[in-house]
Amino acid sequence: MAWDIFNIIGTIAFALSGAVIAMEAKYDIMGTYFLGLTTSFGGGAIRNLFIGTPITELWQQTALFTVAIMTITIIIILPEHTIERLQKWSLFDSIGLSAFAVQGAILAHAVDMPLLAVMFSAAITGAGGGIIRDILAQRKPIVFREEIYLLWAVIAGFIIGMDWAIKSYHFYLLFGTILTLRVISHKYGWRLPVRTVEGQSIQR
Repeated sequence: MAWDIFNIIGTIAFALSGAVIAMEAKYDIMGTYFLGLTTSFGGGAIRNLFIGTPITELWQQTALFTVAIMTITIIIILPEHTIERLQKWSLFDSIGLSAFAVQGAILAHAVDMPLLAVMFSAAITGAGGGIIRDILAQRKPIVFREEIYLLWAVIAGFIIGMDWAIKSYHFYLLFGTILTLRVISHKYGWRLPVRTVEGQSIQR
């Protein structure tokens, strides 16, 4: 039950996120639906490839595709000021990251994947759709910036992989915790350390 609920929450949140980014990039209606669906299902598709789940299972989620399409339609017709208020807190992205990170970890753990695989599953499920969305929208992916983003998904995977969260209420509590941390880190601009080098042109 928890897995299904997180699947629905993540699908809705990332459909909203993808649709908003598409509108900001001035995509047409078809582009908005495409980017919303890609954001919703991209991370799960990549995860399935890495943990051995048949990719064809993606197309058997008719109900989720319907939910995503309805969600994108709603965001298209919402007043602009409402969308801007929600986007100010990076709310859609934070909810999608948190829900899919927990969902991806639950799935990998359920098929007896090792700890690193569970952490990877949480990370790619939580962030994969957003990476694809940002690339298609010609933006630098959030996950590759210094802003704390992917770390929260990895932590969720570690907790589930270590069997510290095994019951449904544990998963909901973990979801709430990851969501809160992500919103706070975004609001206050928490950053991870950055190591850079100066590029040099090649002389021939």
